[in-house]
Amino acid sequence: MEQPVKSDSHESRAAKIFREIFESGRPLTYVRSAEEQRVAKVLHEAGHNLFDSTPVPVWTWSLTEGLRCEGGAPEANVQGARGALDFIAGHKDPAIFHLKDFHEPLRDFPDVRRRLRDLYEVCLDQRKFVVISSPVRFVPEEVERDLVYVDLPLPDQVELGDFVREEARHTPARGADGDLDDGTVHQLARALQGLTLNEARHAVRRALASGHSLGVESLPALLEEKRLLVNRSGVVEFIAGGTDIGQIGGLDVLKNWLAERRKLFQLRDTLSTDIVPKGVLVMGIPGCGKSLCVKSIASHFEVPLYRIDMTEIFSGRHGHPEGAFVQACRMLEEMAPAVVWFDEIEMGLTSSESGGEQGRIFAFFLTWMQEKARGLFVAATANRIDLLPAEMIRKGRFDEVFFVDLPVDDERLEIFKVHLNHRGVDAARFNLGRLVTFSNGWTGAEIEQCVVSALTRAQLGDREVTEEDLIHVATGVVPLSRTMREQIDHIRRWAFERAIRASKRSGGK
Repeated sequence: MEQPVKSDSHESRAAKIFREIFESGRPLTYVRSAEEQRVAKVLHEAGHNLFDSTPVPVWTWSLTEGLRCEGGAPEANVQGARGALDFIAGHKDPAIFHLKDFHEPLRDFPDVRRRLRDLYEVCLDQRKFVVISSPVRFVPEEVERDLVYVDLPLPDQVELGDFVREEARHTPARGADGDLDDGTVHQLARALQGLTLNEARHAVRRALASGHSLGVESLPALLEEKRLLVNRSGVVEFIAGGTDIGQIGGLDVLKNWLAERRKLFQLRDTLSTDIVPKGVLVMGIPGCGKSLCVKSIASHFEVPLYRIDMTEIFSGRHGHPEGAFVQACRMLEEMAPAVVWFDEIEMGLTSSESGGEQGRIFAFFLTWMQEKARGLFVAATANRIDLLPAEMIRKGRFDEVFFVDLPVDDERLEIFKVHLNHRGVDAARFNLGRLVTFSNGWTGAEIEQCVVSALTRAQLGDREVTEEDLIHVATGVVPLSRTMREQIDHIRRWAFERAIRASKRSGGK
């Protein structure tokens, strides 16, 4: 299990970004973010860690509130944006100046742009730093080379941990525990990962409003709010509620491989990039558990699961597909550590030889796979494996390529047990050996549907399910391996020398 992050001994990622900018002596910074309060808080944190000396004060300016220091009264003699820049130029002591929504004065007033250029020379090596924050990007050409541009990343575990502790202290009357232990804080922060601080605050308040205290018991409510917030993007879907790896019948080779990589993934920050697990491609026959495997990876690695919807990417509803795909991948970078699921990857990513937008998306994906954050584990699934280009399945792109075949006898027996027990039926009451014979050549999905149909038949008769119900349903099933024999044989031949079998033995007819 990953160790909780202790915020008192670590600096947040955002504060580190600003501290390093300031320590490099860059006097002008433009940060794109709609979270003004968070920017102000991060600047205070960076100012307290700057130069290992007396904390550097933070001044804030806005068109409505004027210029003030650390929440004090506004400076009476400072009028407008130009007046704020003149004040900064004449200020003698080290300071950080946070200018809110300053893109509008920069857009409308040439003298403001000129004065900002002057500040570069005035503030250089004087420990005076100007930070412009805005929800939009507007960097005038005149100052483009003089300032550093920052897209503020989403809060990391340190920021979210501090936020959870602060919410617990400030809302005890609403059910929050003011003294959460590090383990609980870690779990809550992990559940909120991928949200802005404002979104996280609403998620916490929703959990408290529904009668939960702020603790482990509030996790379902937090995850539901997170699902709603993340899914609104339309192209990235947060998959709540993972699958325990023990609920997968068979596929022992794949499960053992995941168990070995789990420790490496959890030690990712201390290992070289080459050793950290980067992803797995699971291909095979439809209905044999590929999607279930992906869900179990996220649970096994103890990280969230996000799915990129390639159909939505190419729908055009979210702008140009290429831009929407790049934005989705960048968004997921900020949510690391996580498992990223590309379902039916062969339908959305084609070879760069095809040219056009799909080719550019594919080329970007290959580069992104090599350069993405080490905390992102890509889990891709494929059915039409013959459509996969060679560039995608070559060694080094994914850690391993697995082929999921039809389950063999022992695996079908295990799958029957899993689905019966999962639905509250004691599998020991049945002679499942007979069902194994009837289900030769079945997929895992067909076994599950057999169990569901037998339970439905028993429910309609207002009685408990019997072995005869299962056999009655089984005799009427025409498996996919029979109706699509030629296609399945083609899949097997294609995968024989290109992938590792997910099970110890291949099976089915």
